[in-house]
Amino acid sequence: MAGWSAWQYIVSFIIGAMVYDQVMYIKRKGPIAGPPFKIPFMGPFIQALHPKFDAYLAQWASGPLSCVSVFHKFVVLASDRDLAHKVFKSPAYAEPCIVPIAKDILGHKAWVFLQGKAHAEYRRGLTPLFTNKAMATYLPVHHKVLSDYFDKFVNASKAEQGKPREFMTLFREINCALSCRTFFGDYISQDAVKKIADDFYLATAALELVNVPLSLYVPFTKPCATTWLFQVLAQRPDVLDRLREENLAARGGDKNKGFDLPMLESLTYTQAVIKELLRHRPPVIFVPYLATKDFPVTPEYTVPKGSMIIPSCYPALHDPEVYPHPNTFDPERWITGDAESKTKNWLVFGAGPHDCLARRYVPLTMAGMIGKAALELDWKHHATERSEEIRVFATLFPMVCVPKLPAFVFSLTLN
Repeated sequence: MAGWSAWQYIVSFIIGAMVYDQVMYIKRKGPIAGPPFKIPFMGPFIQALHPKFDAYLAQWASGPLSCVSVFHKFVVLASDRDLAHKVFKSPAYAEPCIVPIAKDILGHKAWVFLQGKAHAEYRRGLTPLFTNKAMATYLPVHHKVLSDYFDKFVNASKAEQGKPREFMTLFREINCALSCRTFFGDYISQDAVKKIADDFYLATAALELVNVPLSLYVPFTKPCATTWLFQVLAQRPDVLDRLREENLAARGGDKNKGFDLPMLESLTYTQAVIKELLRHRPPVIFVPYLATKDFPVTPEYTVPKGSMIIPSCYPALHDPEVYPHPNTFDPERWITGDAESKTKNWLVFGAGPHDCLARRYVPLTMAGMIGKAALELDWKHHATERSEEIRVFATLFPMVCVPKLPAFVFSLTLN
């Protein structure tokens, strides 16, 4: 070796590093599903930049546990319902991490990363914001926000002379406005609401630059659900008509009457539509966790410390043994079927100590929005060849040909 040139040393080092990287991947992978070998160093990094939903489906179908490795980060995906519950409910072994550098971006003391007593106390302080009493005070605010934005929706459509246009940006803004007006009232200006909505979108896009496969940030859940809700109902006029009739009857025939908590709770069919939408197109398909120590998720496999372990929600919500014909949008399964009793599969809002606090707030907000929209607006979806394709952008959106923007293209008029 004394006579080796610098190039020979460099080549030897690279080959040694490649062998080490491959050996470590095979050792960490063990018996679970995943590529038998890793692309040297980078792994499937290119695919991570533009994630495809079909790739996620294939990964989930490959086994209850599967893996990928990107650069130095080893990622284990739990697609089995019971394994997903185990990860959600094992704070001693795993903690939420969103993306690998999320703590550096959001701060190590951000409440989403709190554990144990500190997390429980912080969460206890937020719980009163989502009680029935609190919800009752929010709904009149929601009604006013919706009225203002529905006027804005119609004016936007008129400005285009009724031509099709994308509305996802407005859905994004209306959901931001609902949250801001609920918790800040009129102390925040309309321009500030729009800026928050736009900046949050850009921040989400920026976080995707540090995305690894099966590891996504998930703040854009409500706009996604709203986009799908309007599209699904536009495609199913019979469902929309029935929802419209129920909401009109609940208002005693006065379509301009506001909504309150007892009214929304009485809307059996509307609630079934919302639940089925959240099952059919869940806004959160998985939640990234970080293994803080070696995590024995099964008797046969232990997730190595420092790996990402990602419990998946989508497979449980599309299990054909629990939800017959899972890819069919069928609100009746919540009324005449037994879907309501399948609580263990209902992972829309996660599970365990870090489950979503808004599991009641979100469906009620959506019910108020779509009921009011059904009575006051008509909308038509202008389908494209990509309308049913799914784009994964921190959540699931319909894909249409709008540059770099998932959108729902439709025309809208007053009812």
